[in-house]
Amino acid sequence: MRNLLSIILLLNVLNLFPGKLHADSRLQSFISGTRTLSAQFTQIVTDRTGRKVQESQGSLYLSRPGKFRWVYSKPYSQIVVGDGSRLWLYDQDLEQVTVRKLDQALGESPAALLAGSNEVERLFTFRDVGQADGLTWLEATPRSKEGSFEAVRMGFRGNDIVAMEVRDGFGQVTRLHFSNIRRNPTLPAELFRFTPPKGVDVIGDL
Repeated sequence: MRNLLSIILLLNVLNLFPGKLHADSRLQSFISGTRTLSAQFTQIVTDRTGRKVQESQGSLYLSRPGKFRWVYSKPYSQIVVGDGSRLWLYDQDLEQVTVRKLDQALGESPAALLAGSNEVERLFTFRDVGQADGLTWLEATPRSKEGSFEAVRMGFRGNDIVAMEVRDGFGQVTRLHFSNIRRNPTLPAELFRFTPPKGVDVIGDL
């Protein structure tokens, strides 16, 4: 879950809190040209030996400012919603909802700090790492060594981010591949609201 939140928050921050960025024209174009986004995704987690330990699928929705919804459909059902002020995590199998203030959740990773300052290049170093798998890759490394991950790679096709990879300090890698990407669709406001279902346990800060 740590890498999942890092990816969600990084993509959300880069997409929804645009600031001045000279690191890469593709990333700048994606940020400045995207107000809403929807896509399908496949997520694969591997351990330090490269062995696949988890694979899941779902859909995502982003909306400026500060709102997102990630829905996991396979192999388990889970919903993560950022409504602009709180982060909601609903595990349907456990019948449990965890809620936190969004700024506190964002504060857990260097990537999320971008939401507060927009000073992307103060918090990250960027480098072009070339082409692979038909994509052009940009790597962002947090300047702080105290975060939950070592580096994030973003794979571009044209000006669209179609893949992301997060590597943590234990050698675990979380890879996301996006498909059916739609930039600036009209998205209903209800997507970014969450009300805990009746009967579930709610843990956290309401």
